[in-house]
Amino acid sequence: MQNETKRISSGSPWETTSGYVRAVAGRDLICVSATAATDADGQVMCRGDMEGQTAVILEKMAAVLAQAGAGLGDVLQTRLYLTDITRAAEAGRAHARAFADTPPALSLIHVLPFVDPGMLIEIELIAERPR
Repeated sequence: MQNETKRISSGSPWETTSGYVRAVAGRDLICVSATAATDADGQVMCRGDMEGQTAVILEKMAAVLAQAGAGLGDVLQTRLYLTDITRAAEAGRAHARAFADTPPALSLIHVLPFVDPGMLIEIELIAERPR
């Protein structure tokens, strides 16, 4: 049984300046902070491509979950923060591919632009921590 809380950093400079980590794995749950489609240098990937950004984010999140001993199949809920809700179907296609066998609960939230206007979407999730 895993009782130890594990904090997982992505190394992003935002974590230090804003006081957070990419994910926290507790006894039963893993909470992954809102994540954007950025590379290691903080540059936005897949500019203008909602589906591409969604896929990049979910790949990044799968890697974080793996560090906590979980996978996308353990995800209970995702929250997609979209700057343009009319493009939700584009994000939905990438989301559906990632969760084809184990769809989680899903919320779509329309937001104002992010810090970098090239960011079209951020995603956060909650997963069950396998025992």
